[in-house]
Amino acid sequence: MRVTIADVAREAGVSKTTVSRVLNDRADVDSVTAARVREVIGALGYVPSSGAVGLARGRSRTVAMLTPPLTWPWMGEVLQGVVDTVEAAGYGLLLYTCNRGAESVAHFTGQVSARAFDGLLVVEPEGTLETITAMHRRGLPVVLVDDRGHHPDFPSVGTTDREGGASAARHLRDSGRGRPLVVAGPTAFGCVRDRLDGFLGVLPTGLIAEGDFSEESGRAAVERVLAGGARIDSVFAHNDLMAAGALRALRAAGLRVPEDVAVVGFDDIPTARHTEPPLTTVRQPMRAMGESAARLLLARLAGEDPPAGPLVLPTELVVRGSAP
Repeated sequence: MRVTIADVAREAGVSKTTVSRVLNDRADVDSVTAARVREVIGALGYVPSSGAVGLARGRSRTVAMLTPPLTWPWMGEVLQGVVDTVEAAGYGLLLYTCNRGAESVAHFTGQVSARAFDGLLVVEPEGTLETITAMHRRGLPVVLVDDRGHHPDFPSVGTTDREGGASAARHLRDSGRGRPLVVAGPTAFGCVRDRLDGFLGVLPTGLIAEGDFSEESGRAAVERVLAGGARIDSVFAHNDLMAAGALRALRAAGLRVPEDVAVVGFDDIPTARHTEPPLTTVRQPMRAMGESAARLLLARLAGEDPPAGPLVLPTELVVRGSAP
């Protein structure tokens, strides 16, 4: 049977709180008692859990992450950055996804009430920001990944979406393209508005179609524009999946990429390297976003003051065959 902290306390003749204080190297346990507890720990082969180590200080040494469904194409990279950082600091990670809408949120809220974790990282599922903000105001440390223009009153990590859109426009303009189609994401997202503003500030166009970040919506947007008789020489899609859909639609219409129409995406997900031709795209530093958000949260748990504003990481244009 697994040895518990209660077994150690009983064998050493002390309370579980005293054992936890010894595990935490607290100075308020006399040296003789501490030595006896450590001797019992060694004799019994007790392996402390993170919860036991945190008992004396009221912490679980566990952080949580709340995300939309993990089918989002860049979530894996963000999550890996978080995992690498929190595990290196000796913390565990609880992952909650909003696959079942309100039911998922209710379950997650119950975990907050049970103090199952010390702090929260969030890639905001739709419609949850008000709930998360209320948790923060009640004392839960929170860091948001990918602020979508909501500007919450807690720390956040984002990227230079406006400059990313501008870099795509400059690349197309400098390679002689002057009739672009922009396949935008839902304009409710602040990142979409920033990418659009950055692009239009460099390369204005009246051809703007709204998609929903899916490959199918990118394909349908290009098909509608071509069916309307528009002559385009380039496409800027607000994510790589819509850009991949645009490639399909252009190929089906008998247009060559990049000879007839150049295509630029956004994100640089792994799929971007394997489209035909490989996709020129604006890279978001997704793993670095996860790492940075986790470091901010761990700093808050250590008592450090939050930064004055959001942490913004740079995007980078990656040139491949779809828009050389």
